[in-house]
Amino acid sequence: MCQLLGMNCNTPTDIGFSFAGFRKRGGMTDSHEDGFGIAFFERSECSNNDKANDETANDSTGLRLFHDNRPSHLSPVADLVNNYPIKAMNVIAHIRKATQGQNCLANTHPFVREVWGEQWVFAHNGQMNSEFIKRCQRLQDNGNASHCQPVGSTDSEMAFCYLVNRLKSSFKSRPDDKTLFNFLTTQCRYLSANGLFNCLISNGRWQLAYAGSLLFYLTRKAPFGEAKLADDDMAINFGDVTTDTDKVTILVTVPLTENEKWQQLAVNECLIFQDGDVIYKDSPSQRKFLTVDEGIAIARAVGASV
Repeated sequence: MCQLLGMNCNTPTDIGFSFAGFRKRGGMTDSHEDGFGIAFFERSECSNNDKANDETANDSTGLRLFHDNRPSHLSPVADLVNNYPIKAMNVIAHIRKATQGQNCLANTHPFVREVWGEQWVFAHNGQMNSEFIKRCQRLQDNGNASHCQPVGSTDSEMAFCYLVNRLKSSFKSRPDDKTLFNFLTTQCRYLSANGLFNCLISNGRWQLAYAGSLLFYLTRKAPFGEAKLADDDMAINFGDVTTDTDKVTILVTVPLTENEKWQQLAVNECLIFQDGDVIYKDSPSQRKFLTVDEGIAIARAVGASV
């Protein structure tokens, strides 16, 4: 099963500590050896005069994106990320265990598409079923999926393109946040009903987390304490490197640290974070939580892991 890592915070923050543990799962402490990618949304001083009156104008972000088809624990690109403390507001990273599509850069998450003049970043863990893939291919062949088409050959990118096409065909312009978040939750649940679907999505201001099986999060805020990685012999006291106003939420498929209390998303639960806080939450009426072993077993059953 591929794994996801995300970060959402209220001040520019580097993800070096979390990424140092996460990258080990790309071929060292786990078997996700088919490349990795990481996207950083950084605060930008660039402005778009056409959007000068837009409510998001003060939240301008620039996107920095790295991909490598080498295992992340061996990758010089991953070394660069660890040695270059990029300060970002939102981060999405992915380590891949290839099940559909060969190991190549075109098939490496995260994927990026333009949506209403914003750059949207998407990473998926799971497996879409064959009927969904055939349906998407028919839509493309019939010219009914013209807004967004896959570049690579993964079911993940196909799911992202389906989502973007549904957005752009349903709304001629960007809806308000409540309408948008309700729509995204509905579409994520549809995708989850057509395969195994866990995802992270960000437009630079907010980050959506949807759990079809396994996804955890942790919010670090004052008073800060020590954290110790589960995949590496590394610890840090965040009280030494933060201020009392900092708030940082980390999202991951399987918890990264062994001495902190992680919160788990219920199956088919959707959360949206902004400035480190949950600003939107949609939970199923009956909340169900899987153990890590149960989540991995489900992934293996649908061919998403070996």
